Amino acid sequence: MRWRAVMMTAAAALGAAATAGAAADAGAATGAGAHATVSAAAQGGTWGTAAEIPGSNRLNHGGTATIGTVSCASSTNCGAGGSYTSGFSSTAPILQAFVVNKTANIWRRAAEVPGTAALNTGGNAKINAVSCPGPGDCTAGGYYTDSAGHQQALVVTETGGTWGTAEEAPGSAALNAGSPGAVILSVSCSAAGDCSAGGQYASKTVDGIATVQAFVVNETGGTWGTAQEVPGTAALNGGGYATVNSVSCTSAGNCTAGGSYTTSTPVTQAFIADETSGTWGKARAVPGSAALNKRGLAQINSVSCTSAGDCTAAGFYLDVSFNTQAFVVSESGGTWGTAEEIPGAAALDQGSPGAMAVAVSCGAPGDCSVTGSYTDGSGLQQAFVADQSSGSWGSAEEVPGTAALNGGGQAVAQSVSCAPAGLCNAVGTYQNVKLNTQVFAVSQS
Repeated sequence: MRWRAVMMTAAAALGAAATAGAAADAGAATGAGAHATVSAAAQGGTWGTAAEIPGSNRLNHGGTATIGTVSCASSTNCGAGGSYTSGFSSTAPILQAFVVNKTANIWRRAAEVPGTAALNTGGNAKINAVSCPGPGDCTAGGYYTDSAGHQQALVVTETGGTWGTAEEAPGSAALNAGSPGAVILSVSCSAAGDCSAGGQYASKTVDGIATVQAFVVNETGGTWGTAQEVPGTAALNGGGYATVNSVSCTSAGNCTAGGSYTTSTPVTQAFIADETSGTWGKARAVPGSAALNKRGLAQINSVSCTSAGDCTAAGFYLDVSFNTQAFVVSESGGTWGTAEEIPGAAALDQGSPGAMAVAVSCGAPGDCSVTGSYTDGSGLQQAFVADQSSGSWGSAEEVPGTAALNGGGQAVAQSVSCAPAGLCNAVGTYQNVKLNTQVFAVSQS
């Protein structure tokens, strides 16, 4: 298979996700992970013209808006979310959360997330993650700031095309007792109203210092359960900083979460945790990652599952030279194998800070693609992709065409989506010779 890159405007990235092919979307809906959901692009399609999200200018009085993620249930039905600046207080911008839907191939007007104005009295809210398993049926997560200035975790569900009222993730306030607060970083839905979300919260302070802990929360039949610390992370997280970076669900109550924790040494290690039939098992260090992680900094950035017990995770670790290196690890039949450096990545990676796997997507067990970045011999950051076929990883390669685009030397392949038993598509960013950040798309053929 060949990878073919094309240049896009930054705004066209949103259009890329919106025009996702139905096959790729099916993979995302069955738990290909947040990154996969964001970036699916129509294989063999023609990129349309980028356009401002309808209604966003009307909301964005302060002139700064951001997109968190986009998720498409079909090529013509999507959901997205982010933040906008509604105005300014005496001390800071006021940031509000918004959602927007694409219905019947038309982007509708962006709107403030219902209920967030009442919650977000501290003036800082955002949607970080969206997952849409069906047209008009999406779930989103992020954060808001309460009147005491504490950041709280936010969830909101859309049913039949109508967004419900945002709420604090149930149980998260009881967990969240310090700074920096609570936030949802990833959401994955296997069906409408059957989702899992993950992120982090700040626990009670010890000697005035708060610790950051990892949590998950499940939605079943449209009703959110109680947020819980990821089982087993308290014992692992002696250094007081743990987070869930990615969640992937294949069916209701069958999910996998990945992230990082810090030991008492302190050393940051990667963890993985599986949920089976609605019960989260204990988090555990990624097998083999400690042996790779010579300098004490490793984490899972992305998880993709094709069925219960068949997942792949990707992230990075710090080698003996203090350079980051990209790794992958796969689960088959419920058993996790040993983490391995992505073949060929070390040969590409010649400088500091090093290589990092950012996203992974699997179309079938043992058939995945991973994307990220590495540092070449000139100290420039380049984008890479690596493919797995029938359980074996091929060598990482620079994303074809990006070297010519990346005159400013800052490129990364940020997201990837692989259709079941099909080809993959990815998007990323690069810096041109004028040092402007641009977005690219790349497709397998």
